[in-house]
Amino acid sequence: MKTRVITAAVGLALLAVVLAFFNTVLFDLVLSAVCLIAIHEVFAAMGFGKKQWYLYAAAVPFTLLVMLSTTQLARIAVLPFSFLVVLFLNICQIAQVKTLDFGKLAGYVYFSGVIIFCFYSLIHLKRMLPFAQYRYDAVYFILLVLCFAWGGDTAAYFAGRAFGRRKLAPTVSPHKTVEGAAGGLAGSVAAGVLLTAVYHALSLSYPVISIQVKPRHYLILLLMGAIASVLGILGDLFASAVKRQAGIKDYGTIFPGHGGILDRFDSVMFIAPFVSIVVRYFFYLL
Repeated sequence: MKTRVITAAVGLALLAVVLAFFNTVLFDLVLSAVCLIAIHEVFAAMGFGKKQWYLYAAAVPFTLLVMLSTTQLARIAVLPFSFLVVLFLNICQIAQVKTLDFGKLAGYVYFSGVIIFCFYSLIHLKRMLPFAQYRYDAVYFILLVLCFAWGGDTAAYFAGRAFGRRKLAPTVSPHKTVEGAAGGLAGSVAAGVLLTAVYHALSLSYPVISIQVKPRHYLILLLMGAIASVLGILGDLFASAVKRQAGIKDYGTIFPGHGGILDRFDSVMFIAPFVSIVVRYFFYLL
């Protein structure tokens, strides 16, 4: 537990530093690097190694193109480059039919797509809410994603230890309970409300903050938190199901006591796109 707490504290400190530069390309680069590390964790989980280096090599430029597509030229290039990557993977399957397992390849490609979708959603929030017009709103929504995910995770852990009786998905994750899930839902909502209350207080003191939090925002927030909690559980269970089939305990060791990137961001995978969509259609008229 001590190692997990220290790692979490260091991680939060690094997160604060990265968010301090969110209006620069450094933020995009850091998220791109984290995304690529997560994809490599899937690459290794599927049993691929040095002999299949070309599969990961193809993912690197494609991921960077998507994550850093700030220019019109880059956005135009996404479609033809996607076609070339798909074509390349099909050729690899044909050429390596005796050694390249299609099931593992399909799992690698699908899971990688989910990861890119997740981290791109965070960058999309930044681009959708440019600093010049919306100030720190993008930071608020990025933190909201993390509060929904990690607030729910933390509450579910303690609620499960204290009250857990009925197994939620014993085949996939034997330690998760229905009571823990209920606690996680409450934790996600509470963390989101607390963050919003703090942001609202700051907006009153510093008018440069764009969004003006109103009662309707809290109503939307309650529903968002509840849905996000369920999505966080699904992301966690999905990642656990893959680990169970791959026969591994953790996706990596980058976070002592926590595992790899995916072990920390599994509950974020579906929450980040969800929040990005809600912001697009319910918070602003863009």
